[in-house]
Amino acid sequence: MTVMNQPETAQTATEMSVKKSVMVEAPQAHAFAVFTERQGGWWPLASHHIGKVQAETAVLEPRAGGRWYERGVDGSECEWGRVLVWEPPHRVVLGWELAADWRHDPSLQTEVEVRFVAVGPQTTRVELEHRHLERYGDKAEQMKAGLGSEGGWTGILQIYAAAAATPA
Repeated sequence: MTVMNQPETAQTATEMSVKKSVMVEAPQAHAFAVFTERQGGWWPLASHHIGKVQAETAVLEPRAGGRWYERGVDGSECEWGRVLVWEPPHRVVLGWELAADWRHDPSLQTEVEVRFVAVGPQTTRVELEHRHLERYGDKAEQMKAGLGSEGGWTGILQIYAAAAATPA
């Protein structure tokens, strides 16, 4: 599996995003379900969590207005954001409420849109765009570089694609 960088569209100082895509060897509905319902099983929680304690799982509540959060081994919860759009099995848009210092900040929201495009009965192209990074102000370029890196969405999508290709 290969995560592909999407061609950058014209971006102004007021419009900044990271775009990635990955081919998943799974039907569209399964690819959507693994991304949304089973995030705790594939998200790299050991390295990608923001709570004060070790994260046990990541939860994406399956509806517009639902919460997106991690649950720690002690039962504590740490918010990541909100579900803005819920359109199974085609699309989900998440409000990412994490500041540049990796803490929850509901006053700062960028968006993660994930589209699931069936390209065959057993193959789905998953297209991710993390947009509105300009909202990070003077940290925008740093956040774009990090989110677009192997430690960001590139690597996360590879882990996800491997999990989605595994039968339930």
